Amino acid sequence: MDIQEIKSALRLSQVLRHYGLTPDRNSRLRCPFHADKTPSLQVYLKTDSCYCFSTNCKTHGKSIDVIDFIMYKEGCTKHEAILKAKELLGEVPSPKVESTTSVANRVEVLTKLFLYFKKSVGYSQTAKDYLQKRCLDHEKVEVGYNSGQFHHGKRKEKELIASCLQYGLLLERSAKSRTGELSYQPFGKWCLVFALRNERHEIVGLYFRSTFEKKDQRHFYLKDRQGLYPHYPPKQAKRLILTESIIDAASLLQQQHIRAKYSVLALYGVNGFTKEHLRAIKEVSALEEVIFFLNGDAAGQEAVRKYASLLRSELASQVQITQVVVPEQEDVNSLLQACLPNGQGHSEEIFVELLANRKSCEHITPKADKFLSNETTTEVDHPSDEKKRVTLDTSNPYNLKYSSQAADYCIKGFVLEKQRSQLDSLKVSLQIIDRKRSIDHRAKLDLYEYGHIKRVALAAAERLQMRNDWIEKDLSALTHLLEEYRDTVEKVNPTSHKEIKVTASAQQSCIDFMQKPNLLQRINELIGEVGIVGESNNRLLLFIVASSYKMPDTLHALIQGSSGSGKTNLMRTIAEVMPTESVKRYTRVTDNSFYNQDEHFFVHKLVCFEDLDGLKEDAQLAVRELQSNEILITSTSIKDANGSIRGGERIVRGPIASLSCTTKGELYEDNISRCFIVAVDESKEQSLRVIAYQNQLAAGMIDRSKQQRSVQFLQNCMRMLQPYEVVNPFADKIHLPEHAHKIRRLNELYQSFVRQITLLHQFQRNRDQQGRLISQKEDLKLACDILFESIVLKVDELDGSLRQFFEALKNYIKEQSREFTQREVRQALHISKSQMQRYMYALQHLGYVHQSGGYINKGLRYKIDYWDNHHKTRLEIRDFLEKQLATL
Repeated sequence: MDIQEIKSALRLSQVLRHYGLTPDRNSRLRCPFHADKTPSLQVYLKTDSCYCFSTNCKTHGKSIDVIDFIMYKEGCTKHEAILKAKELLGEVPSPKVESTTSVANRVEVLTKLFLYFKKSVGYSQTAKDYLQKRCLDHEKVEVGYNSGQFHHGKRKEKELIASCLQYGLLLERSAKSRTGELSYQPFGKWCLVFALRNERHEIVGLYFRSTFEKKDQRHFYLKDRQGLYPHYPPKQAKRLILTESIIDAASLLQQQHIRAKYSVLALYGVNGFTKEHLRAIKEVSALEEVIFFLNGDAAGQEAVRKYASLLRSELASQVQITQVVVPEQEDVNSLLQACLPNGQGHSEEIFVELLANRKSCEHITPKADKFLSNETTTEVDHPSDEKKRVTLDTSNPYNLKYSSQAADYCIKGFVLEKQRSQLDSLKVSLQIIDRKRSIDHRAKLDLYEYGHIKRVALAAAERLQMRNDWIEKDLSALTHLLEEYRDTVEKVNPTSHKEIKVTASAQQSCIDFMQKPNLLQRINELIGEVGIVGESNNRLLLFIVASSYKMPDTLHALIQGSSGSGKTNLMRTIAEVMPTESVKRYTRVTDNSFYNQDEHFFVHKLVCFEDLDGLKEDAQLAVRELQSNEILITSTSIKDANGSIRGGERIVRGPIASLSCTTKGELYEDNISRCFIVAVDESKEQSLRVIAYQNQLAAGMIDRSKQQRSVQFLQNCMRMLQPYEVVNPFADKIHLPEHAHKIRRLNELYQSFVRQITLLHQFQRNRDQQGRLISQKEDLKLACDILFESIVLKVDELDGSLRQFFEALKNYIKEQSREFTQREVRQALHISKSQMQRYMYALQHLGYVHQSGGYINKGLRYKIDYWDNHHKTRLEIRDFLEKQLATL
């Protein structure tokens, strides 16, 4: 038995009794280690320690445990004190190891007490009133009530008292009763009592629910918590309901219909899914479905996400995992109360309806969370351990707060980036505040340096007049909380953007919309209502590209057009119908800004660039790497906490989807190969449509509120989509024109586009045994229709705006041999001089036009060299694709 085991097993009260020492009513006694006229030794039975406040004592300034007490009392060495402690333990077995006999004794004691608690319900008006308030019937549900009197009249039964002390049902008070006998404090006083059973249906634990609605003291469990409520699920159970609390489980067990068709198992809160729960569920051989019936709040939804992911990985694939959609801010028992006011009425109907409308949890994706709770951590631990679940207040990241029973603590300027880079230290600027007297002590320390902690604790204890060992324990707890905060924030960062919840009614509207046929056509109509006139094919293509931002395979598009053609408005409107929390828009990007962002800043974001000319060369490289490799890794110089410069790495992760605009497509060769090319319609007919819309808008004929509703609806639809893996059984049946520009990347883009169309139709598509969506023939046909213009641009060596100009030029000239001047064409086609010069330079460079004569001062004349048949090429590509689609 090591020192720690001795300290855990040997109580200070035993040591005091051995030496004939009895503390007074204030838990003080005359110090046996020096001449003491008035009691100066404070005894703390809860922590099995004591402390002498006299400066004359050789132990002053030290917290004395049981071994130290023996050492000072006997005047012996530490080793001799340990031997003496073992001798005192000869009659007291260690509570840490439970033999078969002690397990049987635990079952016997808890069973006997639970029968006593059950009888007490009928005699307690407090218990009856509380059960009636919660609409629970003690004749249908096994429940007891602890009035705190179960140990009275049992003083002669020393074995029962000893067992209650051992299992935590009684706590020994430091002061004796008025009769001079030992007195005890009952655990779970004035609480309802529920039995927790093991796999043999034996009572091995008790849960206490306070009848007083104190926010922080409502749930109590015995130490060494064991057992499940109401019991382990039977092996033949087919459908198992998991509730968030024992009260909720009891509410369901009252319903005859529920008991007949379902088994019920209670969790111990949203963080109370233990290893025992998992083991019990895995042992149900006939299990077909696990149903989560948790509270209708954010914590309940998060718990469903965590535990559904865990169960999917632990259970057989044929076991379904579903979730009951509980109204917002409601739970099982509150629904029961709503159905049974004053205990009257019928409640089965609402539970039957909710269970009938439960939904699948297959869309939930797992995350790297700590799913299983520590079995020794509960909502409120046993008081003898002096531990409550404590939290770190991180509402202000630069002023973290932590409160204990002894004092308040503030951590100033806790910089996460610096703390993450130096895991071998935890340096903080600390303020320790005495709540009662409003005085404080400030210090800088490294929480990984025990000597430093000890010095700070002594200095703070002297100033604040409190025990230094308490401050040391608080700093130890604070260290663990800060480590957890540092690690938790780091894990949360990959999805650090603020989630916007979609209401239940909005969810149903979106699902109904996405389950109906002709989905893309209806989406296209909504985009038109938002404000994009014409551009029917282009706006749908851009929408599909933008919607890939949170999917495994993201897409990218480059919008080409001359100045004032409407390309920026097209991109801006598409970005508006995407969820605002997932969109990043930039007008200008400096050289290194992308490399200096937080690691997960761009993860699953739609990034929009209003003009690629606003990106420096290094920024363009960063964008291309995020598009292709989904990560930026920069070797750079980093200054550590000591001011030293050293080499290090900065990492920025993707993936991203992107939309970009440019007037100079030919300058971005590397970008074009990674993107779908969209040429803005600059025809006269489109200009007339845009002007008509602008006039209607100015005249107040456009309903802006309807536009906003359409925007919000499309945003909610995008939030409803989930990332799935997609398989395309027809992937090898469609081949793109071999003479297309960079055919390898174009084919990869086409296959990704088909997958994205399938993902948009995820509420209509089947899934295989591995949960992957299966593409249909319709998806390939839609992809070919929508991408046709983009494929033609990939085949054509002229970019979109240049092709439109060349076709307009041919229509104006009409004869290949005819000469023309730039001024003539400029005036006929209404093109600016600079734009005309750019077009003519590009056509001459590609050999489509040459200078045929004239003089600079009198005007140069030009002729068309290559009169291609673009219309014929388009027909050939269309025919090539349609023949392949017909064979699917």
